[in-house]
Amino acid sequence: MQFKSFAEFYPYYLSEHRDPRCRQLHYAGSTLVLLLLVGLIWSGAWSYWWLLLLAGYGFAWVGHFKFEHNKPATFKYPFYSLLGDWVMYKDFLTGQLNQKLRQLNPH
Repeated sequence: MQFKSFAEFYPYYLSEHRDPRCRQLHYAGSTLVLLLLVGLIWSGAWSYWWLLLLAGYGFAWVGHFKFEHNKPATFKYPFYSLLGDWVMYKDFLTGQLNQKLRQLNPH
């Protein structure tokens, strides 16, 4: 699949995250990334930058392999996938996600 824009990609991204357990792991990883980033900025311990990757991708990939049984979009669409993680997190926090998920499957 080729996507011409993020707006075109995002419905596909959401369709790869239908299992709420997978999404919950994404939210946990994203929250941990933000907390770690604050900690790294506060402490100046930049040698631990790799923890950001471990937290963000580790939680998400467990969700895909254990619950979704699909390959994370990161492997094929790294930039759009990273952006998708944060947009999905924002949609969850602002209460917009359920409506967007229903639009994928209106039944």
